[in-house]
Amino acid sequence: MKSSALSIQILQYEFLGPIPLDEWGPPMEKLVYIILSKDQDKFNILYVGDCEKTDDKSFFVQNPDFKCWVQKSGSEKSLYLAILPLFESSKERRQSVLNKIFSRYKPPCNSTEPPKAEPDYVVRKSEINSEDQKISCPCCGSEMKAEQILEKSTVYRCTSCGLSDTRLNS
Repeated sequence: MKSSALSIQILQYEFLGPIPLDEWGPPMEKLVYIILSKDQDKFNILYVGDCEKTDDKSFFVQNPDFKCWVQKSGSEKSLYLAILPLFESSKERRQSVLNKIFSRYKPPCNSTEPPKAEPDYVVRKSEINSEDQKISCPCCGSEMKAEQILEKSTVYRCTSCGLSDTRLNS
């Protein structure tokens, strides 16, 4: 971790800070934050989290892991905050950054692993196709005909609208 007066680089991310935690003041919105302890001239990552929005001055003190931060750092005065503003980000984007930092540094005060971001796609199973089974076009409902049979899949084309679909061979 490189540190300068205004920022600290963690992985490829440039965090603002660190600043003493007791100098923090609201508001905070759409960011990933790191709680650090200062050990002489270096910082140790104690906790990583994200924030959607808060105006609460006691946001950090009310964290269920706050006691761990104080215990690991020796005192509240040794606690520092670094933030990565992600104003236009989704919850999933912040979660992805959080997961990368968590898996690389394994902060000792994160009580559990951060929740995994759910994939934004759905895997659907295609029906088992026999030669006599008709495949309907998902677009217009017309019959689809096998256009090209490959080693592991078959390309079907709609006889009406021309939409193509690829299905795995069973």
